[in-house]
Amino acid sequence: MSAPSPLRLGKVSLFALAAVAVLAWMALTSVTLYRYLDSSGEVSVPSLSSRHRTDPGGIYDRLFGPARIPASAPEALAAAPPIDPPLRDAAYRLVIDRIGVNAGVFTYGLDANRVPEVPLNGSDVAWYDFSAPPGTGSNAVFAGHVTWGGSAVFYKLDDLQVGDRISLRGDNGIELAYIVSESFLVDPEDPNALSVMSPTSKDVITLITCGGSFYYTGDPVFNGDYTHRRIVRAAFAGISPPPAAGG
Repeated sequence: MSAPSPLRLGKVSLFALAAVAVLAWMALTSVTLYRYLDSSGEVSVPSLSSRHRTDPGGIYDRLFGPARIPASAPEALAAAPPIDPPLRDAAYRLVIDRIGVNAGVFTYGLDANRVPEVPLNGSDVAWYDFSAPPGTGSNAVFAGHVTWGGSAVFYKLDDLQVGDRISLRGDNGIELAYIVSESFLVDPEDPNALSVMSPTSKDVITLITCGGSFYYTGDPVFNGDYTHRRIVRAAFAGISPPPAAGG
C-alpha cells in the first residue's frame, strides 16, 4: 500500500483541528449557559459592569454591599412635583477645580437585580436616573471610580473640604454651582447607608466612590474591595444662565 500524500495528510489534520474547535466552542457555550441559569431554571442577567470588572479598587456594580435599591425609589421620585431640569442628560460635565476633575456625566440606572450600574472606565461619572435630576430641588446622586488601572476620576474625592465648589456645566451654557457641606465614610455592608441616595427636601448633589482601606479578598474576578464608601454632599448655591444671544 502506498503512503498517503502530504496533501491528504494536511487536509485530515485541518479537519481534525476544525472538529476540536467546534467541540470546544460547544463546551464553552454549555458552561456559559449553565452559569446564566439559576437553580429555578430561570435566566439570571448579570450586571453589565460585573462582566467587565478587571481592576481592583473601583465601586463597579456594587455600591453598598448586599443592599439593593428599594423598588419604591423610582416611583417616589416620579410622584414629586415636576420641575424642568436645567441640564440635559449626557450633555453636561462635573467640574471640581480643587481636585482637577472635569468629567463627562452619563445616565445610569439599575440592573436586573436592582444594583446601580457604574461606568466601565475610570474617567466618566454616573448620574442615577432613580435620583433627582440636578437643579430640580432634591438629591441628585453621582458615582465614579476611585481607581481603574491607576487613579480614576474620584481618586482625590476625600481631599474635598467643606466650602469647596462643585460645578455642573451644560453644553447649553448653563452652570449649576454647589458648595460642599459634608464629607464622610459609610460602611457598605450597612443597609442604612442607602439613605444617602434618598430624596431630600433641598437641592443637593451626592457623590459616591470607594474609601477607607483596600483589602484583597482572593476573589478571582473582583480581587478585592474597599472597607468603606466615601460620600460627599454639596448644597445648591446658584445657577448661571447661558450668555445672551450676540453677547
